[in-house]
Amino acid sequence: MKTNISKIMKNGKAMFLAYDQGLEHGPVEFNDENVDPRYILEIAKKGKFNAIIFQKGIAEKYSKEIKKSKVPLIIKLNGKANIRQGEPMSEQICSVDEAIKLGASAVGYTIYLGSEFDPLMMKEFAKIEEVAHKKGLTVIAWIYPRGKATLNRKKSELMAYAARVGLEIGADIVKLEYNGNKKDLAWAVKSAGKTKVVIAGGVKTDEKNFLKEVKDIVGVGGAGIAVGRNVWKSKDPVGLAKKIKKVIWR
Repeated sequence: MKTNISKIMKNGKAMFLAYDQGLEHGPVEFNDENVDPRYILEIAKKGKFNAIIFQKGIAEKYSKEIKKSKVPLIIKLNGKANIRQGEPMSEQICSVDEAIKLGASAVGYTIYLGSEFDPLMMKEFAKIEEVAHKKGLTVIAWIYPRGKATLNRKKSELMAYAARVGLEIGADIVKLEYNGNKKDLAWAVKSAGKTKVVIAGGVKTDEKNFLKEVKDIVGVGGAGIAVGRNVWKSKDPVGLAKKIKKVIWR
């Protein structure tokens, strides 16, 4: 079945609001306002984001609020805590069928490229991708180079490699970490072929630098951004969202 990627994109472009950091980082990222998923949903709605990214627990507990917001839902199907040390491994904790029942328009999955466990994550992704595509869901691959094997490799090489892996394994969209070099980003986007590329918003940075990164991805033919902390940690999240929209849909 052909996936309806237009449910989470507009004219081939995307602006996703990510809020899966609670599992990955713990509540250290939050304050009294943004610790509440309802606050994030308000930002997603008022900022006119194409989709919101949640883990399954929030998607289930706040299903009424999500439906009311009418913001399309992307459910992250795997995740890990950051307490355990060693080579990164993120296993599936939500099924495609469960995501569909929760109202997801798309599903996401992280692969830590270069980890000793990346063959297991790729195998798990393959099963997810097959099931999701049969049911018409868009599949997003978070592909982040991690682990000891990546330490002596150039970031530019790893970014392009991650983009190419997204294409090779059948992802509709691949989410990458940007190394800050526009030329390298252009090669990564080209390496991804027909797979759409979005960049991760990353750690909180100043607004000017952040908007420059958004301009870079759009400027080299990328689809957009999946941003979390840089928006919902902002003093004016909705105002920043409007600035991002102007850059992406210029």
